[in-house]
Amino acid sequence: MTSVFNFLTWTAVSLDVVACRYAPAAAVASRQKERLAKLLAVALQGSAFYRDHLRGVLPDQALMQTLPVVTKKLLMANFDDWVTDPKLKLADIRAFMKDPDLIARPYLDKYLLWESSGTSNEPGVFVQDAQALAVYDALEALRPGTAPVSHGFLPWSPRPRVAFVGAIGGHFASVVSMQRLRQLSPWLAQDLRCFSILQPTCDLVNELNAFAPAVIATYPTAATLLAQEASRGTLHNTLDAVWTDGETLSPAVRNWVSQALGCPVRNSYGASEFMSIGWECRCGNLHVNADWVILEPVDEQGQPTPLGQPSHSTLLTNLANLVQPLIRYDLGDQMIWHPEPCACGSTLPVIQVKGRLDDALVMAGPHGQEVTLLPLALTTVLEEEAGVFDFQLRQRNANTLVLRLDLPEAQAHAAAARCRQVLSKFALQQGVSPLHILTEFGAPIPRGRSGKALRVLAARGAQDPDPFDLFPT
Repeated sequence: MTSVFNFLTWTAVSLDVVACRYAPAAAVASRQKERLAKLLAVALQGSAFYRDHLRGVLPDQALMQTLPVVTKKLLMANFDDWVTDPKLKLADIRAFMKDPDLIARPYLDKYLLWESSGTSNEPGVFVQDAQALAVYDALEALRPGTAPVSHGFLPWSPRPRVAFVGAIGGHFASVVSMQRLRQLSPWLAQDLRCFSILQPTCDLVNELNAFAPAVIATYPTAATLLAQEASRGTLHNTLDAVWTDGETLSPAVRNWVSQALGCPVRNSYGASEFMSIGWECRCGNLHVNADWVILEPVDEQGQPTPLGQPSHSTLLTNLANLVQPLIRYDLGDQMIWHPEPCACGSTLPVIQVKGRLDDALVMAGPHGQEVTLLPLALTTVLEEEAGVFDFQLRQRNANTLVLRLDLPEAQAHAAAARCRQVLSKFALQQGVSPLHILTEFGAPIPRGRSGKALRVLAARGAQDPDPFDLFPT
């Protein structure tokens, strides 16, 4: 069974994406207004949740700032009433997603499913139809600076050998998208492979050496780990590029990865709620795909943040997904909206984003050697294997971690036992030995100004910077 794809829809969307690349700001605004009106009309007609939530709203006259804000917790609690297809039931979807063999397989023959992590203490389930997927595909393939993988199912397209390094055991957006491309394109499948960051680093390096990719797509912390392996002489890949997403890419990390791996680093910005939010142009600036997604940086009171100032959070409206409307959704990310035009010539807005703040942990092996544990691997282990989502894992020293759980006492001890078991097993697989895990209960998880928890925190000296200092001058 092939995955969800409609060639005619993809072609129509692609033509519009190309036309809008350097379109005047007024043309982008016109597309936004038209697509927002359609989204509101569909939501009011097909979603019982939004009929109540947007009572009195007229689609053609609605002003964004007057619409109420929604959160992941609110929407997931009302999932069956939120979606516009009554055949979509959360219980059935969760049962489907328990099977890793069904990753990227169509659901009800016409939808693709992916899940978000529990970063905001509420795992999300997101449903994509052919229209939404065509938009993501076109934006990924045709906007400058982005990865040309999404149109690889066309036989005449260039096909670099691409290795995706990430969490591949769940229905996460990145791995679902990669596996979908393999299903759609038999001539692409041999050049596109996924590699787990949860395996021991030596095994990951050996697999990458054997595959010999031209491009590695991964998270900045994982790219840093691979750069370290290259500098040690264990990773031998000759790369054309590294593509990063999913975490904050600092200038220092970009320079280190680029020098160690001998190739440029291309960054993008996406989320489970909208896969292709922003792309990096030749000038190194991050542009919002404002023709298909609306972002509103807001302060703590939910009011618009002035241009050039860091926001407290960001509201997202997905103009592509009509089966699961997201209208003024609190994304939680902090960003700065820059007023200056970009020298690349695109009129699409330029933003600076501060995403995940988690640290890579440098631990000690049995013989004193350094072993790096990636934050995404640690959070995936705790979420997927221990079933906890509101936690902080703090490094005390090279052999000791402190796990803080914000759970009722009746649940905390059993959860802590599960966490110690899966963390010890994972650390042993990675070559960390011995690992001491201390637990803390009853205290809230420390959170930054964005409201998100810093869930994996490395040991810091007295002179190290505050991890919540998001926008240093």
